[in-house]
Amino acid sequence: MTASSYVGSLVVDGVELLIRPKINPENLFLLLEPGLPPGAWRREAFNYDASSDLLPSVIAFFARTVDTTLGRGVLRSYQAREESLTALRGRMDVAGQFKRAGLLTPIASKYDDFTEDIVENRVLRAAIRVALRVPRVAPTERQRLMRQLASLEAVADVPVRVETVDSIHFTRLNQHYAPALGLARLVLANLTLTDARGAVSASSFMVNMNDLFQRFVTERLRRALRGRLEVIDEPTVYLAQGRQVSMQPDLVFREPGGADRLVGDIKYKPAVDARGRSSDYYQLLAYATAMDLPEGMLIYCRGQDDADRRTLTVKNVGTQLTLQSVDLSGSPDQVEHEVAALAQTIARTAGRVR
Repeated sequence: MTASSYVGSLVVDGVELLIRPKINPENLFLLLEPGLPPGAWRREAFNYDASSDLLPSVIAFFARTVDTTLGRGVLRSYQAREESLTALRGRMDVAGQFKRAGLLTPIASKYDDFTEDIVENRVLRAAIRVALRVPRVAPTERQRLMRQLASLEAVADVPVRVETVDSIHFTRLNQHYAPALGLARLVLANLTLTDARGAVSASSFMVNMNDLFQRFVTERLRRALRGRLEVIDEPTVYLAQGRQVSMQPDLVFREPGGADRLVGDIKYKPAVDARGRSSDYYQLLAYATAMDLPEGMLIYCRGQDDADRRTLTVKNVGTQLTLQSVDLSGSPDQVEHEVAALAQTIARTAGRVR
C-alpha cells in the first residue's frame, strides 16, 4: 500500500505531518459518510481546506452527526435477559431454577428488557470516548461530545471492534443511526493514536482512501441498482480446482436470486498510464476466469489533472475487460451524477451478458 493511498494527519508535540488527497475536499467528506446530505459536511470541508488538518474536522463532523441522530431520541430495543431476581420477572427459567433445588429465591428469570443498552448505542458511546481523547479538538465540539456522553449514560462502556459495527443490520427502526454509526466506525478504525503526557501530545488519524472509495462506490451502486441487480461486495471465489486458490473481487453483480453477470474491481488511483494498469488487468482477468464470466469491469477514480478517459476495452482469450472512472475533482453533485451514470452502464453491460 503506497503512502498516496492514505490521507490524514500525524501530530507529535507540535510537529505536524499532513497528507492531503488530490480531490475536492468536499468530496472527501462525501466519501467519508455517504448517508448524509451535502449541506451536512460543507462547514467541515471548508475548515479542512483552510487548515489541511483532517482530524479536528472529522471529529466535528462526527459530533454534529451524533447530535442530529440523538436529537430524534436515543434508540431503544428489546434485549433478552437471564437473571436471578428476588421476584419473578417475565417467565421462569425452569432449567436454571432446578439447579437451585430447594431454594425459593432468587428466582431464575427470563425476560425481554426495553433498553438503551444496545449495540448501536454502545458503538456511539465507544467512539465518543475515543474522540474525547483527541487533542486540539475545539472546546465547543468537546462540550457537544460531553453532552452526548451524558445522553448515553444508561449504555455500558465496553470496547467495540470495527467488525461489530459492520455486523449491525439496518431496518426502518434504526436506519437514522446509519450516518452516525458510519462515522463512528471511521473514528474507531482510523484513530490509531491519541495520547498526552505532560506538555507533549500526540494524535494520528489516517484514512485508507482505497477502502473509502470502495465503500462509497459499493454503497451508491447497491442503492442505484436495487431491484435490478444484487451488488455483492468481496465474495470469496476460487481460481483453481479443489478450491485451492481463493480470491475476493471487490464487486459481483448478480441477477436477483439468479446468476452472476459481471465482476468488478475498484481502484483508488488515476485511470491513466496503460502500462501501470497491467497488474490490474491480470487481477480482473483472474476474477472473470474463476467465475466463468465473459466480462469484467475496472472502476478507477479520476482527478483534476487526469485524462478524461472513460472507457477502454481489452479482449483476451474471449474475455472483455472494460475501464470506467469516477471524477472526484468536481462538486459532490457531479460525483453523484457520475456514479449514477456508472450504475446505468453496469445495468446495460450485465443485461447483455447472458
